[in-house]
Amino acid sequence: MYRRPLQFAARSFATAAASRAAAGKALDHDACFRALAARVSSPCSAPCRTLHISTQLCNVKETPQHSEEEVGAFTKLIEAMGFTGPLKYNKWKIKIAALRMYTCCVERVNYDEFFEKFALPDTLNSWFLVAQLHVWMCLVRMRQEGREGKYMCRYIVHSMWEDVEQRSKIMGIDAIHRKEAMKAMTETFYAAIFGYDEGIMSDDCVLAAALWRNLFSRQCEDPKQLELMVEYVRKQMQFIDALDGDDLLLTGEVKWRPLVEENAQSILKVMRPTYNDTGL
Repeated sequence: MYRRPLQFAARSFATAAASRAAAGKALDHDACFRALAARVSSPCSAPCRTLHISTQLCNVKETPQHSEEEVGAFTKLIEAMGFTGPLKYNKWKIKIAALRMYTCCVERVNYDEFFEKFALPDTLNSWFLVAQLHVWMCLVRMRQEGREGKYMCRYIVHSMWEDVEQRSKIMGIDAIHRKEAMKAMTETFYAAIFGYDEGIMSDDCVLAAALWRNLFSRQCEDPKQLELMVEYVRKQMQFIDALDGDDLLLTGEVKWRPLVEENAQSILKVMRPTYNDTGL
């Protein structure tokens, strides 16, 4: 039941965004998401069995970072107050693209394959652990797109929490237990982000340890499963890093490479998505 499509969340999100756009507000009054300040105290070691990670994939290529965008004093002031200044693209379009990108994380991923391949229980928590991994990869990519990308990241995360809450309601979880579960998932999500960020910038052993702690909840004892997941994350990051940033900001369309493929190093030429003059 928890794997039903995003219907209510998508409809309510699009309706609210359209009404705000029609009102012609000068400023966007959505509060910024604040990342947890505390970092996981110390990375846990990998399982007792020695990991033999033989992945030959290269690390994610170093993409030239965007130079700090020059903004006026007024923009700096309102952003310091928690609002968002003018962006290169319409804010409503970016919000819709963020919802689409999140939808790609939950509708274009074969969760049954993950559950079967890694012996994960078919539960809401297991679904969330796989979903948050793909959401994190999207956040890493969009943070490269300057202020617009960071703005989009907020609404990807917003869409995720709206979806998780709706799925928990569909499952019949009462309000008290739902609140406790959402709190635990929030802590898990931000702890995973810090761990994955450290892993993607480090070698395969560090990334494997982050996956072991977060995706496998310290329950995996098969090094081949960790090796497969490290390869999966590396190739996905290389793939989405090749996508055009403006296309992502306007469409939010992301396709995922298979979990298992014969030649993981081959990155096919990415087909650019098409969109009309309204960005839809």
